[in-house]
Amino acid sequence: MTALPLSTQVAIVGAGPSGLLLGQLLHRAGVDAVIIERQSANYVLARIRAGVLEQVTMDLLDEAGVGSRMHQEGLLHGGFDLLFRQQRHRIDLHGLTGGQQVMVYGQTEVTRDLMQARSQAGLPTVYDAQEVQIHDFDQQRPRVSWRIGGRQHQLQCDFIAGCDGFHGVCRASVPPQSITEYEKVYPFGWLGLLADTRPVHHELIYVNSPRGFALCSQRSSTRSRYYLQVPLSDKVEQWSDQAFWDELRLRLDPQAREQLHTGPSLEKSIAPLRSFVAEPMRWGRLMLAGDAAHIVPPTGAKGLNLAASDVKYLSQALIEYYREGSQAGIDHYSDLCLRRIWRAERFSWWFTSLMHRFPENGEIGQKLQEAELDYLVHSESALRSVAENYVGLPLDFGLKKPGP
Repeated sequence: MTALPLSTQVAIVGAGPSGLLLGQLLHRAGVDAVIIERQSANYVLARIRAGVLEQVTMDLLDEAGVGSRMHQEGLLHGGFDLLFRQQRHRIDLHGLTGGQQVMVYGQTEVTRDLMQARSQAGLPTVYDAQEVQIHDFDQQRPRVSWRIGGRQHQLQCDFIAGCDGFHGVCRASVPPQSITEYEKVYPFGWLGLLADTRPVHHELIYVNSPRGFALCSQRSSTRSRYYLQVPLSDKVEQWSDQAFWDELRLRLDPQAREQLHTGPSLEKSIAPLRSFVAEPMRWGRLMLAGDAAHIVPPTGAKGLNLAASDVKYLSQALIEYYREGSQAGIDHYSDLCLRRIWRAERFSWWFTSLMHRFPENGEIGQKLQEAELDYLVHSESALRSVAENYVGLPLDFGLKKPGP
């Protein structure tokens, strides 16, 4: 184990993909960072999460020097299918966006690649940290404290990066009067099932059905990931594998039913859906990134990608501070992130509202959704808007560009 310093330039709380990616980018730029994580490394790796990477995220993983396995094993997708009224319609991402694509590569694999790179570089990472607390982030020398095995530890730093997720300590440590939180909790969840079966289709299928939303996704050519919209009151124990497969068939079109390969689940869980944003994302020398600052419903595949763009902006700001002595990037970090975040929140909310069954809207709600989907698949401008948002807007989208 690498000896832990008593002080560092950046203390990163959270060893999920955002914290690990930030640590890797800072390391390559010569900025010292220590990562503190309350869970074990095995627990972090066991979490099943998103699997669709935008081009911005792919480029950032390459910049961090961890993109090799992604390019070897990831699946490039140039489109996806929308299924409604028992018919599928392909959204041609590649054609509608001038050649852009997305990469299907599980978040677990991204985390594994980043963990391995950090371990090989011998960089300090603390796992199983108990009672993690942050202190003095409104002063020049903040601190992070934690306990391991009954022993108290403390780390001084210049900045704290809060990458510790929605339930983490960093956002919770900000005085309530200094933060505004916006939240919408949806009245349903996603029941997800992972199985070592051949995917039903080579691209993703998003399903609008009178029985509820479904998603046919994948992690590789031999591993599938499927989701069903279920009431929040449902428990995983209520859903046998057979019940899951039976319900999925009822929501698919005839061709997909014939091509569906079933098998025992490797993992099964129910995830609630919410839209959430905390403003601002910086207080003194504490900056939040990823799920610590925002949550999107997974319909638009934005969660991991938004975290990656936060990390890009934050790493640039910190590197600029240490190389040039400029605090401009840090001062503008929150505003820069939030413009991109709210665009992604808007798209994820719209796509969720379009594809899911809302019982309170009755039959007219289903008819209105189908009418909007029918318009969408027959309008090139509407298709282009969906494709542009799905593949991810450029990091400088909407920013003022210098004149000639």
